[in-house]
Amino acid sequence: MDQANNNLFDGQGQESPAGLAAALARPALPGHYDELSGMARPAGDAPARSNAARAPLTADWTDFFELLGRDGFADLDRRTALMRRQLRDNGVTYNVYADAANPQRPWSLDLFPLIVSPDSWRQIEAGVLQRVRVLDSVMADVYGPQRLLAKGLLPPGLVQGHPGYLRAMHGCEPLAGTHLHITAYDLAHGADGNWWVVSQRTQAPSGLGYLLENRLAISRLFPEAFESLHVQRLAATYSAMVEGIQRMSPAGADAHIALLTPGPYNETYFEQAYLARYLGITLVEGSDLTVRDQHLYLKTLKGLEPVHGLIKRLDDQYLDPLELRPDSRLGVPGLLQAIRAGNVLVANAPGSAFLESPALLGFLPALARHLLGEELQLPAVPTWWCGERAAMEAALPELSRCVIKPTYGDSGGQAPFEAVLGNALSRRQLDEWAGRIVRQGDEHTVQTYMPLSQMPTWTSGNGYPPRISPRSVMLRVFAVSDGPRSWRVLPGGLARMVSAHHSIASMQRGGSSADVWVRTEGEVDRTTLLPQQQSPAAVVRRRRLVTSRAAENLFWLGRYAERSENTLRLARVTLAALNGEDQSLAPLLAWLHDMCKSFALVLPAVPSPAQARRVFERSLIAGLGDTEKVQSVGYNLRATRFAASAVRERLSQEHWNVIVQAEEDLLARCAEATRSGDFSALEAMRLLETTSTATAAMTGAQTDRMTRDDGWRLLSIGRHVERLGFLSSALARALSSGAVATTGGFEAVLSLFDSSITFHSQYQQGRELPALLDLLVLDRDNPRSLGWVAHTLAGRLAKLAGEAKVQDTPLAREVLQPARWSLEEICAVDAEGDHAELLRRLESCVQSAYDISDAVGAVYFTHSRDAKTSVGA
Repeated sequence: MDQANNNLFDGQGQESPAGLAAALARPALPGHYDELSGMARPAGDAPARSNAARAPLTADWTDFFELLGRDGFADLDRRTALMRRQLRDNGVTYNVYADAANPQRPWSLDLFPLIVSPDSWRQIEAGVLQRVRVLDSVMADVYGPQRLLAKGLLPPGLVQGHPGYLRAMHGCEPLAGTHLHITAYDLAHGADGNWWVVSQRTQAPSGLGYLLENRLAISRLFPEAFESLHVQRLAATYSAMVEGIQRMSPAGADAHIALLTPGPYNETYFEQAYLARYLGITLVEGSDLTVRDQHLYLKTLKGLEPVHGLIKRLDDQYLDPLELRPDSRLGVPGLLQAIRAGNVLVANAPGSAFLESPALLGFLPALARHLLGEELQLPAVPTWWCGERAAMEAALPELSRCVIKPTYGDSGGQAPFEAVLGNALSRRQLDEWAGRIVRQGDEHTVQTYMPLSQMPTWTSGNGYPPRISPRSVMLRVFAVSDGPRSWRVLPGGLARMVSAHHSIASMQRGGSSADVWVRTEGEVDRTTLLPQQQSPAAVVRRRRLVTSRAAENLFWLGRYAERSENTLRLARVTLAALNGEDQSLAPLLAWLHDMCKSFALVLPAVPSPAQARRVFERSLIAGLGDTEKVQSVGYNLRATRFAASAVRERLSQEHWNVIVQAEEDLLARCAEATRSGDFSALEAMRLLETTSTATAAMTGAQTDRMTRDDGWRLLSIGRHVERLGFLSSALARALSSGAVATTGGFEAVLSLFDSSITFHSQYQQGRELPALLDLLVLDRDNPRSLGWVAHTLAGRLAKLAGEAKVQDTPLAREVLQPARWSLEEICAVDAEGDHAELLRRLESCVQSAYDISDAVGAVYFTHSRDAKTSVGA
């Protein structure tokens, strides 16, 4: 349907879907371009008039709503709920540094996409390709002959005075002569209908992962419209980018490419992990990498693997602590030297931060004429750098109609001030800003304020009727290299909508996002990055690498998950004993006090339950949700989540959800019970039972749902090291205290070993110590017995070392094997009636667990020890 035939009613007198959309839509604010109608609303326009005077929809939006159909409007709330649930289930998050209470919040996505017509896209694509050529040429000159500085086309203070200018990279010619491989441009749709550049990103542009998730979610909600509107696909551009980086790297098509991330606490870590999975490249942190002989290597469990290409999501200043910021723990010592030697390609080449300065936009038209002999096709918002007196004098009278931005951004670690809108300032405030600009002109850049275009968004609920509301939007598009000095523009982008309380697009300030549908008049490129038919040799080459950092975090994930279960079970056993029939048994109370104090469920100064039972009980209950003072259940669940977050990309969504939910539920219920003053032992027991179900699901996900690679083996080793030490210590303390000789203590030990049902099914009502030791120490069929745990631990260590037999693995041979002990020996008592020999062996098991842990770290994580060295050496 074309715009001329865009009637509100169809032939039967029923309102058409496009007409219904127009009826539900509120007009854009005065002075803003309306994406829905394809025209600007006059700045001095009166309030919205009746529906009879509304503007018709554009052809693109008419087609979209016609494909949605009249019944589709009634379904939009359901689709919104599905979209939010999908984002939540997929764990799509955006970390907000300013929100200490909830640093991770779900990614915000609107239901409607931003639709870009073929004509608009041609303007954007041509302009962006031209601009990336200019920027790459500028960077080549600045780090090369510096003719632009000599001729005055670029002020030296704007370049060499910028913290992002890296003198260490001067004279370095990047591989294939390409400095910029990924650039991003923030565009505004002006009231004149043209697209204008507002800013550009070259250091480590974000958004390539989020826009993929946006596309996946929205295309599934509107499959018919997505197909019928001939929306251009994205996979071909991503594929070309990776293949281009491989071809330009030293190893060519066989290059090993990695994505360098600052880590799980970075605001966009989710998309970094998502993008690495989608592209099939390795996600690494700086600690995963090392430089040897001017070559970059990845530290893996199997040794050092060469890395030939690096897509960095790290600001330049943190890349190399030897030559840049010495306090950086995120980079790789010696990386710049490896780059200068031509042994690794880094996208983008370090030193591009000065290109992000908003002040540079004012110099690009002249630079384009000088470098390319062309006029810029995609204009930028008028910009003045106040480091030039003439520009400053021209900008000062316009402050009330402009945006004041920091020239150097946050390249020095923190921006000196946030961008401010002149029209939001009082006369006095404008005078104060003018004074600052006069005193420190080079630090200030003034840019004309352009009202952002407004796109339709679906709003419903909160007491308001369903409607289509306008939201201001900025479009981020990406240019990626597909070969030496060759680029293509990703046919889509990330639409960022301004939050209701701010006038600047920022996800940190609560903004939202939208998918971007670029329509094409030609054939849709249906390239896919889904696995295609591969030769057996190619499949073998794509083995999964396990980095030493990921291995260490998986090891500690296993340890903390097991520790969470152990402390949870110990807390349950203790509370049950304190409120049961055997609460006055001195040996049992002494054992429980010793265990709770040794495993940090209570503070050392807390009196024993024999002295003050209620004080001890209240201290234990109060510590369940404590994440700082004691290492009880809440502390270990939080540590489990922290370890899991560092290997988030290796966990299933269900596994991650269980970990997060277990911690959140326990801490929330503990806090609520404490506030209400109703945190009784009964309530605590109920909470521990619920949490026990969650930890059981967590264990199931780890033991039955993860691929059995070396990473999983280390997770399993971590669990068994922790279990061996805990159970050996628990049994030794129960014997020393005499608790096991009492009925209550006997049952408590069985409960702590989670073996009550097994014991009573085999021995009925017996309470004999030999039967207990046979089940808890020697039985190789009981996963909670010391014999089974030690045997499994040795087998995992042998498999990790690549050996078929335990006796061929020095590390595995050092694991004591309780299953080989004789029952007569461990049941023997000395002249004083003590089980001295058994206690000695149990203490050896505890020490063996600690020694194995240290040895695993030295062999596989720090690589500071030869794998053939024995634990006891």
